[in-house]
Amino acid sequence: MKVCCIALDCQAQDWEGNLISALERLREAAQAGAQLCVLPEMWPTSFCPEFSQDAEDFTADALAQVADLTSELGIMVAGSAYGPVIQGRPTNRMHLYAEGRLAWFYDKGHLFSPTAEHLSFSPGPEPPNAVETALGPMSGIVCYDLRFPAWVRPPILAGAQVLLVCAQWPIARTSHWRALIMGRAVEGQCYVVACNRSGTAIVGRRRMELHFPGSSLIVDPEGNVLAEGDESTPMIFADLDLTKVEEQRRILPVQKDERIP
Repeated sequence: MKVCCIALDCQAQDWEGNLISALERLREAAQAGAQLCVLPEMWPTSFCPEFSQDAEDFTADALAQVADLTSELGIMVAGSAYGPVIQGRPTNRMHLYAEGRLAWFYDKGHLFSPTAEHLSFSPGPEPPNAVETALGPMSGIVCYDLRFPAWVRPPILAGAQVLLVCAQWPIARTSHWRALIMGRAVEGQCYVVACNRSGTAIVGRRRMELHFPGSSLIVDPEGNVLAEGDESTPMIFADLDLTKVEEQRRILPVQKDERIP
């Protein structure tokens, strides 16, 4: 399959601009042959200072437009956005749309305390599951989840061969981002398709100014980088061959030999 990461500069003060950019880039990616596109974390609205009914309504409309586009263009689209409210706070919900419908979702499990995400969001209760799609078995995580390998292990053991990641990961920790993505790929013997946003923004209740390098990354099951983005490369593409996942898992039967504590 051909995959694409789209490093949008998603801004909390320009929701319409975020949506217009996303729809335009998705069309470009589809025209270039992409079958699966990954958008950044919280792409429709980014992290608003306060969650509101307007943000909830706009998110619902934006996701509906993306769902329609997957039907029109015959592509799959993943990303995250405001999700259902649990105990007074919204979740950060990762979604996968295909054929005009929601094919899979997952609520971010680890909330980034340095920007006070735990004061604005409710964590998802469970690790992500694996989902069988027309392009193969997949799963996904959101940003900070990358740092917690035990959280990623269940979908890998359930058969996921592609791990999707949507993030807003700042430039100051780009080396961590690269190391963790390659680690998850080698550890899971899977492809990792990780989309990071671009631009500069004031994030979270603590109003931290963060710069995002658009450092999207696509890595194969042996940890080889197939494509990598930067500020001048908002879209990256790579071809994934899932037989390589099967081959790697056969040569090195990690799952068979694994001892679960």
